Amino acid sequence: MDICEELDWRASVQQTTDPDHLPQWLAAASRTLYAGFDPTSDGLHVGNFVALMMLRRFQKAGHRPIVLAGGATGMIGDPSGKNQERTLLSPEIIDRNLQGISGELQQFLDFESTNAAILVNNYDWMKRWDYLSFLRDIGKHFPVNVMLAKESVKTRLEQTDVGMSYTEFSYMLLQAYDFVHLHKEFGCELQVGGSDQWGNITAGIELGRRLGTSPLYGITCPLLTRSDGAKMGKTEQGTIWLSPQKTSPYAFYQYWYNVDDDVVGNCLRLLTEMEQEDILALDEDRQVDPGSRNSQRRLAETITEFVHGKDGLAKACRAS
Repeated sequence: MDICEELDWRASVQQTTDPDHLPQWLAAASRTLYAGFDPTSDGLHVGNFVALMMLRRFQKAGHRPIVLAGGATGMIGDPSGKNQERTLLSPEIIDRNLQGISGELQQFLDFESTNAAILVNNYDWMKRWDYLSFLRDIGKHFPVNVMLAKESVKTRLEQTDVGMSYTEFSYMLLQAYDFVHLHKEFGCELQVGGSDQWGNITAGIELGRRLGTSPLYGITCPLLTRSDGAKMGKTEQGTIWLSPQKTSPYAFYQYWYNVDDDVVGNCLRLLTEMEQEDILALDEDRQVDPGSRNSQRRLAETITEFVHGKDGLAKACRAS
């Protein structure tokens, strides 16, 4: 099974820029791809997990992943999916957050194999730009009417009581330039991210076209949502984090054990490396005996062991 077939049965693809050509392109050679993670906190949460698993699946299929920690973009804050502007973080807090997420990003990928993952920080290249040069050399390639048509911008502008600052509006330029820079430095040709990143991804592809690079591609994965459409990873007690210091292995295990029947199959596909036949067997088991919660148990055990190791799983099971 190639990477596109696996992503397909796992329902891991929400949008792609070239669905007819992409499978053949990926099968023809080892490709370099990236996903970005802004340091809005000092740890990663379960919402980041789908994109991390996407990178991991590509790496196991022979492709090379780049993990981008957004030291520059994190200073502005992505408006995508937000109803109001993020609180701007100080450089000191961003540095602290970068240290926190960098270690976690390295936990889920292989940084030593022949297609070793690469960890980069976009502040390293953005700090070289001055404001006027960036506007002249990069900003001139962004038609404002196209930017206004992006869903992340349209949604915010429709909220007359909130609107959007120029700072947030410029975020798209920074992420688009990241894609072009990574193509130039590492031969990166594919960006992956959550479906709320579609506008930013296509902006990078268009910038690359205008600057004369070889074709760039984009894939988005579905956001992790509950049955009511709300994002998963939030509880009355707060966000579910990957760090055991922020969310204990017991609380982490319990969160997955308590997901609803109508979303557990999706979680098994998106968040684990279980084989297709095992997941299909659990799907059938839920139909026959929905009260058994075998799917939830396997989900909780598999993800907890993957994130917190065998010791973390053992502690969670003892506490449960």
